[in-house]
Amino acid sequence: MLELAFVCVIKAEFEGMFSRVVVLLVLFTYVVCGFVLQKQGTPLRRSAFLMSSSGNVMPSTTKQIALQSLKSLGLMAGPLAVTVLGLQQQRADAKLDYDQKEYENRPNKQDQAVTYNGVPPDFAAVRADIANMIGERADKGPTLVRLAWHSSGTYDKITKTGGSQKGTIRFKEELAHGANAGLDIAVSWLEPIFKKFNKATDLSYADLYTLAGVVAIEKLGGPKIPWRAGRVDSFEVSDVTPDGRLPDADKGNPMATAEGLRNIFGRMGFNDQEIVALSGAHALGRCHATASGYVGPWTFTPTTFNNQYFVLLKGLQWVPANSKAITKFQYADPSGKLMMLPSDIVLIQDGEFKKYVDIYAKDQKTFFSDFAAAFQKLEELGCENLFTV
Repeated sequence: MLELAFVCVIKAEFEGMFSRVVVLLVLFTYVVCGFVLQKQGTPLRRSAFLMSSSGNVMPSTTKQIALQSLKSLGLMAGPLAVTVLGLQQQRADAKLDYDQKEYENRPNKQDQAVTYNGVPPDFAAVRADIANMIGERADKGPTLVRLAWHSSGTYDKITKTGGSQKGTIRFKEELAHGANAGLDIAVSWLEPIFKKFNKATDLSYADLYTLAGVVAIEKLGGPKIPWRAGRVDSFEVSDVTPDGRLPDADKGNPMATAEGLRNIFGRMGFNDQEIVALSGAHALGRCHATASGYVGPWTFTPTTFNNQYFVLLKGLQWVPANSKAITKFQYADPSGKLMMLPSDIVLIQDGEFKKYVDIYAKDQKTFFSDFAAAFQKLEELGCENLFTV
């Protein structure tokens, strides 16, 4: 068995670094055992012939192998320790798992956009890669919609700051905002696509994130949303807007929550109808305790874009949720399988909001049309020099 292990190492039959480390550790054990046996007077079995990496045949004994191995292990001790310590990182670098936060593929300074050279990427190919990603994992779609929404929803029509124009949501300072919890992983999902198309063309993060939201909605059964390119990334962290520009799920009571929605959306230039239409994006996805503190999906079809959010919001009886797993106030349906946020329930408590809930619950076609218009408006807030692709 000792000779076989040596042959495996010499002939590189164990091609992975991890396997080689394991084999060497096993060999070390055999060497120690061999010397113990020799000291006790136990004769060592003569080996058969060993084959070298060049194919030459070498007569040897177990003792000779042990002596040579011990010497080799001594010489390799330092590098081997370094290899073992760095092994996990090497494996992570070799094959990133974009669903694991410890292996995040976040943007860094070396991966920033090339100097603008006026060459747009093949957006059809970019779109196809995003669609393929969602086709493989439909549950990534809702998070990509949220990324596009949150990258755009910081716009202020008075100061003309925020919005999707500069792609600042990739900065850790903006990802650290409370409403953006969990979006760092969505950024990492899109990084390979950015790297693929950015080297020779002018794909920006800002265009990539907004396009991903549009593609996700379409791929999950929603309306076709007009999308235009031409956003230019910022490289200044100072362009990150202050925390607090995205809607709050709960302001403490229905009146305050409704006022909060109108203030946030009004700052961007949206009216009541557009607020309700955009809220229909809650047809997708679910809340996670580790991100927002809320728990559960809004609908029974969280990877299908439809008008079920409004149908269920209007048609079911919603009561305060009662579960130890829930740390924030939310509502539950009679089955306990669905949830609504206070900012969802206020859409049927406020008369001006409710009339649009009624329309969209009854007519999915109207909802799709109004949502597409509002979402395009959202993604283009503060953007300049956009062009059709």
